[in-house]
Amino acid sequence: MVRLTYDRGTIVIKGLMHIPFATLDPRTNSLRAQALNYYDIIRYLRESDIEYTDHVLELIPSPHFTVIDVSLREYQQKALNRWTRVGMRGCVVLPTGSGKTILGIKSIEKINSAALVVVPTLDLMNQWTEVLSKHITNTSIGNLGGGFEEIEAITVATYDSAYIRASSLGNKFSFVIFDEVHHLAAPGYRSIAEQLAAPYRLGLTATIEREDKLHLDFPRLVGGGVVFEIHPTELAKSKHLASYEIERMQVTLTPQEQNEYQRNFGAYQLCLKKLGIRMNYHGSFRRLIMMSTRNKVAREALLARNKAMDIALNSKSKFEILRKILAENSGVKTIIFTQHNSLVYAIANEFLIPAITHRTDKSERKDVLSGFKEGRYLVIVTSKVLDEGVDVPDAKLGIIVSGTGSGREFIQRLGRLLRPKLTSTDGTDQKAKLIEVISSNTSETGTSERRKKALTRINQKRKKGKMKEVTNI
Repeated sequence: MVRLTYDRGTIVIKGLMHIPFATLDPRTNSLRAQALNYYDIIRYLRESDIEYTDHVLELIPSPHFTVIDVSLREYQQKALNRWTRVGMRGCVVLPTGSGKTILGIKSIEKINSAALVVVPTLDLMNQWTEVLSKHITNTSIGNLGGGFEEIEAITVATYDSAYIRASSLGNKFSFVIFDEVHHLAAPGYRSIAEQLAAPYRLGLTATIEREDKLHLDFPRLVGGGVVFEIHPTELAKSKHLASYEIERMQVTLTPQEQNEYQRNFGAYQLCLKKLGIRMNYHGSFRRLIMMSTRNKVAREALLARNKAMDIALNSKSKFEILRKILAENSGVKTIIFTQHNSLVYAIANEFLIPAITHRTDKSERKDVLSGFKEGRYLVIVTSKVLDEGVDVPDAKLGIIVSGTGSGREFIQRLGRLLRPKLTSTDGTDQKAKLIEVISSNTSETGTSERRKKALTRINQKRKKGKMKEVTNI
């Protein structure tokens, strides 16, 4: 008789000398496989008519979960149906603000067994806990992270905490939800999926593609690739999300700024030439950073590049156009996005508006976001902290003063504006707008082009938001 047991993130198989997904462990003279292969091992044994005893899962006892006050929109129901038909494994891609958490709740109800929800931030852990507690009333919600170690039939954990505890919790849940699943492919976090035996898996995200192509590993880690995907333009057309347009504004550096930029960027390029490095492939910049720890020329390259970028990102012209945009949109709920905290605080001080960064404490952040929702604050400025994992109140205008060329970052920032459909006082639909402010004749123009290409790739052949070019401001 074949016997299956769980051992520290692995499945131990005794009574067989060969099975797919497993290798011989000479220490015990038995086969051993990563826990994520549990689903496939059971299927192989059944299809091969091999008798076995299964002692892998030791699930946390759970009641029959009762979900209240939750109804799915048509596209959410389609996503749930599609995921169910393929064996309740795989990823669902929905735009920010389209109800991924609600879909997660209904998937927990569908399986109705011990469930683990893995999230990237403490903010998201708190948000999931709040929503789950509201809609699943007959069980307590456990937390793992931020000083909490409460393991319940439904537990919400951060990726960091799940990474530490995966081997000990790997057979306690039959279902795992990976929120913002694009994080899971990282070299460390993927071990969470590998050590969990949970046969049922759901990955949720608004932007599944990674520039390093590691998203290609999701079929193995989550049990399937993308089983359902819908784009913002489709939800805007059906009035679930606001329609949008993207406007690109170029500003010119002052002569002094331009000369200083060219001097530093030229020094950066000269250093790259000396090093024999070309910045034309993914990972090249990371290679430069690693080299800088032991190579003087690489350090000089980084310093010169950073000086050039500071000039481009913080030009006087950007403050002038920002002042103009805010004046033209007085009374409009606006989020200003930047790349670095220093620019956040400079803008906050210049325009006397609330700021949110990773340094902002929980009570202050809560006050700023509630004030923005209630209309006490009409404009807020932030760095990357609101790109993902924070439930941001409705906004109509977004302004990117600085950022990276990451398609994910761009889509996340656009998603901050698309939560509701916007209506004016006369009941007509209004568009949300995202404005990029970039310094012309700098590397920022290339950064913006990478954003546009990412959006085009994600939207594929579907109708895209309107893009217009404004130059020489």
